[in-house]
Amino acid sequence: MPVLVMKFGGTSVATLDRIRRAAKRVGVEVSKGYDVIVIVSAMAGKTNELVGYVNETSPLYDAREYDAVVSSGENVTAGLMALTLQEMDVPARSWQGWQVPLITTSAHSAARIEDIPTDNINTKFAEGMRVAVVAGFQGISPDGRITTLGRGGSDTTAVAFAAAFEAERCDIYTDVDGVYTTDPRIASKARKLDKIAFEEMLELASLGAKVLQTRSVELAMRYNVKLRVLSSFEEQSDDAGTLVCAEEEIMESNVVSGIAYSRDEAKMTLVSVADRPGIAAAIFGPLSDAGVNVDMIIQNIAEEGRTDMTFSCPTDQVKRAEKALLDARTNGEINYHDLIADTDVAKISAVGIGMRSQSGVAAKMFKTLSDEGVNIKVIATSEIKISVLVDRKYMELAVQALHDVFELDKTA
Repeated sequence: MPVLVMKFGGTSVATLDRIRRAAKRVGVEVSKGYDVIVIVSAMAGKTNELVGYVNETSPLYDAREYDAVVSSGENVTAGLMALTLQEMDVPARSWQGWQVPLITTSAHSAARIEDIPTDNINTKFAEGMRVAVVAGFQGISPDGRITTLGRGGSDTTAVAFAAAFEAERCDIYTDVDGVYTTDPRIASKARKLDKIAFEEMLELASLGAKVLQTRSVELAMRYNVKLRVLSSFEEQSDDAGTLVCAEEEIMESNVVSGIAYSRDEAKMTLVSVADRPGIAAAIFGPLSDAGVNVDMIIQNIAEEGRTDMTFSCPTDQVKRAEKALLDARTNGEINYHDLIADTDVAKISAVGIGMRSQSGVAAKMFKTLSDEGVNIKVIATSEIKISVLVDRKYMELAVQALHDVFELDKTA
């Protein structure tokens, strides 16, 4: 039978009533003739509770035991979902990561999936099981220890299973009914997209949109897995939600598909750095080693052998960045006069595959912000994205203005 993957996030399985509601959706797909692989997250709030227990017990915890504890939330949900389906006379059983087995690297709390053998689950499908309820977010390392994939890892689990089992589609059930042109809480005219290209969704996810985990979109694009984002709380039709698919499957789209934002950004500037060959590597090497996620980078024109280097990073990584750069200066790897951190900025991004063939997007974006009195601090571009850093107090104004000027409330 064809295989369908259905993933239910924490809010979708937060209570027994919601688990029953999700199970009914699974039952509908089984009645259509699918063998279903259900990926479940922990019940809403449970992972945070378990993380709190670990931190209270051992602030400098063993990462292997951390994974053993926090992965247990998904095990509970998987068992409850399987029991609920059985009560509905749907042949189902739960699977923990090690039972599949979902094989990962040994990077505890940030493991990456290496292989998902299909034999065990396919054997059970052949014996009459109709639903495999798999605990998301977890796997097993080569040395036999439980691993977790990082926060939001159940999305990645779902896409990986869809790829491994060549599923017809991967449905992600969440608390929103699809992907919007921007956050509806900020722009009331935000419109739900029927379809969005993998590349656009990847940019939006990496730039602050929290609908899908970035790694899950990367995986879907690599293996051409059709993703559908749906609401767990609304009645569904065949065309409900938003389909994330290959660009070729979208007949026509707006030049700009969405406006993303991230309020937790910081702008850091190294003042008066010695301008010499290799200076960028000397700066960003230590930052990489310290686990700082650098995004936008600007280097000023050098004067008298000195230059300024500006970059952005998440606000919660500022202290780490400051320490890495101070250590590099102390070790004589780099020389700079001062390090200035501005933690009161936000990143605003316009994303769209139509930018490849349409000129004037940047000019329109910059003029719009100028007309609204919003000063741009840093600019970064790619083939399908333009990002700017602005003062955080202007974030909502900038998002609303750009959503209006690119007429994202209208279809192409």
